[in-house]
Amino acid sequence: MVHMPGYYEFACPVKILSGNQALSNLPYEMGLLGATKALLVTDKGDVAAGLVGRVKAAFAGSAASIAAVFDETPVDSSDKVVARVARLYRDAGCDCLVAVGGGSCLDTAKGANVVLTEGTEDLLAFQGAERTTKPTKPFVAIPTTAGTGSEVTSAAVITNVDKGIKMAITSYRIYPHVAILDPKMTLSVPPRLTAATGMDAMTHAVEAFYCLQKNPVSDAFAVAAIRLVLDNLVRSVEDGANEQARLGMANAALLAGISFSNSMVGLVHSLAHAAGGVAHVPHGVANAIFLPWGVEYNIGKCADVIAELGPVMGVGAASASAEERARAVVGALRGLTGRLYEICGLPLALKDTGVKPEQLEAIARAAINDGTLAMNPAEVSYEDALAVLRKAF
Repeated sequence: MVHMPGYYEFACPVKILSGNQALSNLPYEMGLLGATKALLVTDKGDVAAGLVGRVKAAFAGSAASIAAVFDETPVDSSDKVVARVARLYRDAGCDCLVAVGGGSCLDTAKGANVVLTEGTEDLLAFQGAERTTKPTKPFVAIPTTAGTGSEVTSAAVITNVDKGIKMAITSYRIYPHVAILDPKMTLSVPPRLTAATGMDAMTHAVEAFYCLQKNPVSDAFAVAAIRLVLDNLVRSVEDGANEQARLGMANAALLAGISFSNSMVGLVHSLAHAAGGVAHVPHGVANAIFLPWGVEYNIGKCADVIAELGPVMGVGAASASAEERARAVVGALRGLTGRLYEICGLPLALKDTGVKPEQLEAIARAAINDGTLAMNPAEVSYEDALAVLRKAF
């Protein structure tokens, strides 16, 4: 049965270019946005992997150019980094942002766009939802991992160095204008990182399918994303040079990003955010560990909805009860993470990531204060979160 809420909102204003030669269209897309001088925001890893060179080559023979390159984006971006990017943009006379990288590079460009547009370096003033007031600068996102979906989301997470907090900024204004998915941009991602980012995409899609703001449009994107992950993630991990599998995963991450930025995520993400903050567990790894446990936790509240994913995943007999079919979905997710563990050693338990038993209480406290928990179908107390963490340990 299609879940039809009494009211819902859905947005994705991003133009999407996907395919084997998608990158070659970058100068043309800049022209459509009225831009000719790009500031390229990236990191040292993508420079070393030759990906920035690929982007530069796309400008050959065009009227557009890369006026400056910022390649010092850290793993977790901060307001200080964002301020440096904005200064470089102004100093080099740029009229467009081109972000090349993973979630941190894309979030850095989003933050810099807010600083440039609003004429302030105080990003804290824009923490929360819809605090921006002005149209942003032309912005093209070129992801080099297949996981966050940040190229099509309205959110950015940026650390405030002085206060020691992670600022979440969400606004319809900070979407990139164009997202370019080119499989050649993800070929160099190593197997375990491919697995972790792929499970990040899977978590986005699965949680989006059953969280409280779900709607028929987000459901369609979530289901398409799940199918693409099932078809392409293991192939991408086993054979990183498989461009078709890489393109499938790039689209899975994008579709999952569109879905969850409209329907939101829940318990799995709150635990993953908390484990990242307290114990520095990489986000995709944490999501992979928590996903089966988080889905299982919600069966008591929405078994019928979770059960609808059974046919998508090829599990669960039609004659079985909703709870049995929902548990088959959990089993399928455990089967996928187990396969990834066999292939590349993707951790299956928190203890395999260096988390200590004495850290679980702090993670549980952080999780129940995480904003993503508001959209989880089932209520989650501190004791509930701690119980799930102990199972996942």
